[in-house]
This record gives sequence, C-alpha cells and structure tokens, in this order.
Amino acid sequence: MQAENEISPSPLSNVREFVRMILDGGMGAALAAPAPVRSNSYISEVSMIKAVIFDMDGVIIDSELVYLEKMWEFGKTKNPDMRLEQLYPMVGASKADAWSVLADAIGQGQTWEEAREELKAHVDVYADVDYRKIFRPEMLDILRELKADGYKLAVASSTQLPLVERVMRENEIIDYFQILVSGGQFKKSKPDPEIYLYTAERLGVQPAECLAVEDSTFGVLAGHRAGMTVAALKDDRFNFDQSPADYRMDRLTEVLEILKELKK
Repeated sequence: MQAENEISPSPLSNVREFVRMILDGGMGAALAAPAPVRSNSYISEVSMIKAVIFDMDGVIIDSELVYLEKMWEFGKTKNPDMRLEQLYPMVGASKADAWSVLADAIGQGQTWEEAREELKAHVDVYADVDYRKIFRPEMLDILRELKADGYKLAVASSTQLPLVERVMRENEIIDYFQILVSGGQFKKSKPDPEIYLYTAERLGVQPAECLAVEDSTFGVLAGHRAGMTVAALKDDRFNFDQSPADYRMDRLTEVLEILKELKK
C-alpha cells in the first residue's frame, strides 16, 4: 500500500524495470514480466521538462467551497431543503453541466441558462472574496524554487482573465509567471487541450516539455490530451477522476519532488 505522502509513481518506472530485466536476464525474462505501460509521461521524460503550468482554482487557491457556499445561500432562498453537497458536482464541470447541477438542486424546472442568469442577477460570487485567505501559502516557496531553477511558469485557468490577474496580484505572485491564460480566450474549455497547447506555444516550449499541475477531472484530462506530464493535487471532497494523471499528490510541494524525479 502506498504511503500517505508518497508520490504516486509514474508509468515510467515500469519502462525502466523492463529495460533493466533485458540487461540482467535477457529478452525472455523481460517478456515473462508484465508489460510496461507507456503514457504521455514517457514522452515528457525524453523531452526534459522546461515549463510548469498551474491551474488556479483548487491548486493555487482553495476557492471551490467559497464559491459553492455563496451559490448555496442563494439556492436556499429558492429551495430551503437544498444541501451544499448537491452542488459539489459543479466543481471542474463544463459550463452547461455545472449550471445544470445548480438548476437541478434548486428544483424549479429552470434551464441551466435561466438558473445561471438568475444567480448572476442576485449574487456576485467573486466580489468580496479575500483571495489571500484561500491562497495556498506553500505556492510562494514553490514558485521561488522553480524560478531559481530556470523553469518557465504560467497559469492556465478556466476562470476569466481579470479574475486570474486579480488573484495573482492580491497574493503578490504575478511576477513569477511569464503568461496568464484564461479559458475565456478559447471556443472550447477544458477538457479540450487547446488552452494547454496555446500556453506551451506562448512559452516557446513543446507540450511534452511541460508539467501541468491540476486537480479537477476536466483539467487533468486537458493536460493529458495536450501530451503533457500531469500532476494532480488530490481532493476527496469532489470525487474527481484523476486517473489520466501521471502523478497524484497529497501536497502541492510534491511538484518539486516530481521534477527532481523526472531529471533522473
């Protein structure tokens, strides 16, 4: 059983073991063992990681519950029996799916568009949020070390760009990033890989030279589809499917350990 704070191993460990068995015992011994699994992380190690791209909500800031609680308070004015947990599937979902969850929880037969417009008319979920309180403080040391090591850094968030910039400025980390990218710049949002492919291009690197740091189902899938190595921060509250990730982390600081492993 994996230790609590151990980094989930990359499929590359299987590849290395396969090669070792060929050298030690010949091809017969290697073929008798379970076949190694190659994933996008195999490509990433061949092309050394040069850039780290962070998602924002759920990674840099622990924001999801803050937003959901505001939606819940509004929803209870429409349906007093509504529970906060009913809104959990909104996290990391597509626009239509997320707002459909709210409409279903309110239970008054609205379309997802109607539910969204009514909420926005009454509640600004971002207006009075203190983003310093929900900032993950370990991010600062992570960014300092990554910058010192020469990595190119970016944010690729589904959130609108003005809010991304606000979060970066309020937490005094905006100068660490070469580029901030918003899903609002694209026709398709995560899990479509476009945001990650664009960010890599702007950084002047290949997708295989990037580590994407994500948490949600769609975010992990977007990074994976872009051909990047993906490190997913665990969050058991929202039942994310992080299976496409190359690494699953208990702590955000494990990003540094992963990069050291990929240099080996």
